[in-house]
Amino acid sequence: MIKLKYGNTNTFFIPGKSGGLLVDTDYAGTLPAFFRAIKAAGIEVADITHVIATHYHPDHMGLIGQLQAMGARLLLADVQRECIRFGELIFARQRLRFTPIDENRADVISCAESREYLRSLGIAGEIISTPSHSPDSISLVLDSGQCLVGDLEPLSYLAGYEDNAALKADWERILSFKPARVYYAHANEGIIPS
Repeated sequence: MIKLKYGNTNTFFIPGKSGGLLVDTDYAGTLPAFFRAIKAAGIEVADITHVIATHYHPDHMGLIGQLQAMGARLLLADVQRECIRFGELIFARQRLRFTPIDENRADVISCAESREYLRSLGIAGEIISTPSHSPDSISLVLDSGQCLVGDLEPLSYLAGYEDNAALKADWERILSFKPARVYYAHANEGIIPS
């Protein structure tokens, strides 16, 4: 897995045997910085066959439409479908130039189907719904022990949330996979104590 930082959101590229998955993109307008970041990491645009957003806030999905226009397919969890236009509405209000997401270039799957779908890319892992941040939030748990959680509140903050049953449930679900390392969209990665 390769971490790309070209804006405010950590983006991750996961190479597979039959395709490469980009997890999250930054805000609309960051395409030149994105190109510089992938060039520095030795990634070609053609290596990015699929893209997924951990959720559809504008700082996680701003380049999806442009990447689709370059050939990438959107991997969309069914729990995200109702929220897919959320970030685009913000870009329109801010009068930012952006390329809308093309739902015809999306593969909509359930989280239960995700392991098989990722396996078709040569990636071992699965997508789980972690809705405590937003209803469309998902996390990607890889069999390698790596877990990408987007904007989920860090595990180290969990003790400070006495009345947040949804956040606790999300972390219990993630920890059931026994990940070794967690990667956040806006924080440094953390090691999970065994």
